Amino acid sequence: MIDFYYSPTPNGWKIAIMLAEAQLEHQTILMQLTEGDQMSPAFKAINPNAKIPAIVDHDTDGDPVTVFESGAILLYLAEKAERFGPSTALQRKEFNEWLFWQAANQGPMAGQLSHFVNYAPDGQTYSHKRYKGEFERTLGVLETRLSGRDYIFDTYSIADMMIFPWAFIAKPLGVSLDVFPNVSAWRQRIKMRPAVQDAINLHKDAQFSKTTNAEINSVLFNQNAEHLTSKGPTS
Repeated sequence: MIDFYYSPTPNGWKIAIMLAEAQLEHQTILMQLTEGDQMSPAFKAINPNAKIPAIVDHDTDGDPVTVFESGAILLYLAEKAERFGPSTALQRKEFNEWLFWQAANQGPMAGQLSHFVNYAPDGQTYSHKRYKGEFERTLGVLETRLSGRDYIFDTYSIADMMIFPWAFIAKPLGVSLDVFPNVSAWRQRIKMRPAVQDAINLHKDAQFSKTTNAEINSVLFNQNAEHLTSKGPTS
């Protein structure tokens, strides 16, 4: 059994998709991020960065295995399931490139854009413009990669699962995919998969993008080192 620490966000969807696609036995533990569940000592023992997603794999030959960070979790699960991952050393190098690309480029740029679209105080014109442009730049990288391809690699893989969620919400972030036809077709192709639909709908009623913002919630926003060293939520 795998404990899956989750919230219905693009980063949470990445792992929810893989667990559904690989049909790995798991239980989903819904994290109330706006209330500071991720700041608890018990969760920080699993992920010292105090972010979702994270997993604890109890189905091992020894002690339970904890894994945090989306790319690391996806690689771990792909090896466990023997599906959707690289099968050679060269392929692993290529998978790492695209998983790291998502974690270092697409994800942070889209995440910051989401912050300034959904949560930041009004008047953040420069920040909004900067992160919108950077997110669009990553879509351009993805558009080139998908030229003549149905997926990031020859077949559907954890690379697609890692990259898809932030592309999926491009429109709510104010970014049109009309100028990225390869990305648009790839997005639709993945969106139609039953496991992906199940993941996106998982605890959908717990989404908080319309119920909080940086001015009224200091647990989720405006964090600093004190939040990580505290023994629980602060407000």
